[in-house]
Amino acid sequence: MLLDPEAAGDEVAAVHAPSDHKDSSLFAPDSGQAWVRLALAVVIGSIGSVGMWSVVVVLPVVQAEFAASRGAASLAFTLTMLGFGLGGVVTGKITDRFGIVVAMGLSIFFLGLAYVAAGLSTTLWQFIAIHLLIGLGTSATFAPLMAEASHWFERYRGLAVTIVASGNYVGGTIWPPLVNWGIQSAGWRTTYIAIGIFCAVTMTIVLALLRVQIGAAAPRSHENAPRPRVDLQLSTNMLTLMLCIASISCCVAMAMPQVHIVAYCGDLGYGVARGAEMLSLMMAFGIVSRIGSGFLADRIGGIRTLLIGSVAQGFALLFYLFFDGLTSLYLISAMFGLFQGGIVPSYAIIVRESMPAREAATRVGIVIFASVFGMSFGGWVSGVIFDASGSYAAAFLNGLAWNAVNVAIVVALLIRARQRLAMA
Repeated sequence: MLLDPEAAGDEVAAVHAPSDHKDSSLFAPDSGQAWVRLALAVVIGSIGSVGMWSVVVVLPVVQAEFAASRGAASLAFTLTMLGFGLGGVVTGKITDRFGIVVAMGLSIFFLGLAYVAAGLSTTLWQFIAIHLLIGLGTSATFAPLMAEASHWFERYRGLAVTIVASGNYVGGTIWPPLVNWGIQSAGWRTTYIAIGIFCAVTMTIVLALLRVQIGAAAPRSHENAPRPRVDLQLSTNMLTLMLCIASISCCVAMAMPQVHIVAYCGDLGYGVARGAEMLSLMMAFGIVSRIGSGFLADRIGGIRTLLIGSVAQGFALLFYLFFDGLTSLYLISAMFGLFQGGIVPSYAIIVRESMPAREAATRVGIVIFASVFGMSFGGWVSGVIFDASGSYAAAFLNGLAWNAVNVAIVVALLIRARQRLAMA
């Protein structure tokens, strides 16, 4: 699968894919400075990822307050994911052109403003529509940040990308219990306003520290970036399309437990708090999965890592069909997080392995948009299936079918990669 099989594993280019620093020749990939940047990126990603998880916890409360159906209330998550996906493409282009600092600054502005507005909403449709802006505000903390981190590392690129992506799951571990506590203590409206203020202040501080490490945000040159290592003999657009279809498929499956586990536990009589704990547990094990997948990708490549994660996710979904006891759901949720955590970052790794660095953030943003479209559609359709059938069994089966489509596409890419290696 390597474009240059004879390249040494620890070979480092003089100047990696450029970052926003004044003198790129002073920056060395895999250096201590790169790790400091990475740590700051994880912190800002962990805080900003609240936009992905707060709506999941508040869903039952909002549904009850506005006397809405489960499917209607789930549209807030759908709009969040669409905003997250569209924003990833837009902020990806901004990152490729002007740098991550500018893109992140715009996201922080929208995130803080949207949470305050959502807390002041008076109708369900206002609440739902504002979540498009919440998704937009969260967008730069994922796809563009992963693409940017891939430019800071060569030898440990896969690990770096998955560590940055783990910020999303760190947030998923910390935020659901905090949001639930805020709802119980002060109500969901006050909690939303507090989140908006907190994110605006803390993320701005961390971004300022990251800017000091990176330097002035300026248009960047990609001339010295290392060339792609994987050659699938596919056009960039065709490979992007295939990765988009694969990411939609796997994320429709992924959305069922992540979006509805809180409501599912409430329906089973275990309470919303137990569901929030399961979601937090799922995200905690997802962190382990993401970092582990980074180590794995640095050794076997992004395509093989993606295949392993996708197959494992399918097995975890099967267990949800057969076990619904409280202890069983805790165990299965932990297992699901452990199996699926490395899937989405694998797409970013594949893009960086096989596409030019000068368009990495944009291409990653497009593929991640496809994945969040899958998440948003999966979250909505699972609610619709529940409303129609009265249970989540059919929704889990729907997820399994979509997961099978993902596995088929990844297998096709792997076969093509092996064939190209044999011909080399």
